[in-house]
Amino acid sequence: MRVIKTALNDVFIIEPEVFGDNRGWFIESYSKKKLAKVGIDVDFVQDNQSFSAHKGTLRGLHFQLNPKAQAKIVRCTQGAILDVSVDIRKGSPMYKKWVAVELSAENKKQLFLPKGFAHGFLTLTDDVEVQYKADEYYAPEYDGNILFNDPEIGVIWGEGEFILSDKDKHAPLLKDRTDLNFVY
Repeated sequence: MRVIKTALNDVFIIEPEVFGDNRGWFIESYSKKKLAKVGIDVDFVQDNQSFSAHKGTLRGLHFQLNPKAQAKIVRCTQGAILDVSVDIRKGSPMYKKWVAVELSAENKKQLFLPKGFAHGFLTLTDDVEVQYKADEYYAPEYDGNILFNDPEIGVIWGEGEFILSDKDKHAPLLKDRTDLNFVY
């Protein structure tokens, strides 16, 4: 398992080692012990899975506020996504910066993002399954989002029409989120 730094402090790409033969392949998708050796020492308590039927589905940018903020490991087990993390920790040298990584069933990459990051993804194919581990249970009263195309953040999602939920279409801008309680 390789852990690769990204342009954002504390966000890492995780590349599992793939063992294959004429029958197929095997990966160790998660090892608490191996990740702790590189400084990712998180107790995950919930696994989530989503399915998106159509290419161009955009989910995000989502987060949970403190005290129910979530660190996550995200992976795509069917199809492909552009996975985006945005640093929304006040005082961070990377505040409002973002990183995008292609995660796919083919490349088997995963993305770790700590608490204090907004998360979203765009499906690059039809029939996409995304799975992620979270270190805090879902708490709807702490659920939050930021508009996916907030010009102050400037995520480059690519061209085309996106399929969005009403919640994501009408999300507030980062500057209007007066309740953000993430500190670097």
